[in-house]
Amino acid sequence: MSDVMVAQFGHVLEVQFNRPEKKNALTRAMYQAVIDAFHRADEDPSIRAILLSGSGDTFTAGNDIRDFQDRASTQESVHASPFLEALSTLKTPLVAAVNGAAIGVGTTMLAHADLVVAARTARFVMPFTSLGLVPEAASSLLFPRLIGLQRANALLLLGEPMDAETAFAWGLVNKVTEPEALMPAARDYAQRLAALPPRAVQRTKHLIRNARTDVAGRIEDELVLFREQLRSPEAAEAFAAFVEKRKPDFSRF
Repeated sequence: MSDVMVAQFGHVLEVQFNRPEKKNALTRAMYQAVIDAFHRADEDPSIRAILLSGSGDTFTAGNDIRDFQDRASTQESVHASPFLEALSTLKTPLVAAVNGAAIGVGTTMLAHADLVVAARTARFVMPFTSLGLVPEAASSLLFPRLIGLQRANALLLLGEPMDAETAFAWGLVNKVTEPEALMPAARDYAQRLAALPPRAVQRTKHLIRNARTDVAGRIEDELVLFREQLRSPEAAEAFAAFVEKRKPDFSRF
C-alpha cells in the first residue's frame, strides 16, 4: 500500500499521509507523491479543492530523520524544497485535517492551508532549534503574522508545543472537533469550497496570499480581478440564480 493515498471524490481530491507505523514521517517519495497530487489538482478543472490528512493517530511527525542523516552525509539538496514550492504556489484551495501530532513541517505547512480543522487530540510542535536547525516553509515570516511575534518566538525559538484549543484561539485553526468528527468537518469545508465558482475561489486565494501588500496596490489588484469576474460566466450564473430564486449551478465551469 502506498505511503500517500490519493483519491478523488466528486470535485475534491483527498491526499492522505499513510505511513502510520512511522507516525507518517515524510520521505522524499512521500513528498513527491504530494507534489504530483498538487500539480494534478491545479491542472485538472474537475478538482476544485484538496483535503490533506494523516492516517492513524498522527498528522505527520515531520521529516524522516534517516532521510535527514542520509542527505547530510551526501550533501544532497533538501528534498522538501520542491514540496514547499508546490505548497506555496498551489492554486487549488487546500483544507487540512489534523488528527494528532503535527511536528516540524507538519505544523509549518498549515500556514499555507486555506482552512484547517483540528481534532482535540492535535498537538503542534516546531522543534527546529533543538535539532540544530532553523524554521522552513516561510514560518519565520508567516507565524508572526498569524499569531503575533511573542507567541511565534515561543513556538519557533523554544519549540513550545501548542494544543488544538490554543491553535484555535490564536487563529491557526478554523475549527476544533472531537476526533471522530474531524474528517466529516474537513470534508464539509472541502465540499463547500468545491461547490463555489472555481475561478472566483482561486482568484480570491491569490489576492489573500500573493497580491500587493500596500492598501492602494491591493485595491488596484482587486479591482482588476473584480472587473474580470463581473463579466465572467460564473457571475452571470450567480446573478441569474439570484433573480430566478434558485440555487446556482457552477458544475459546468
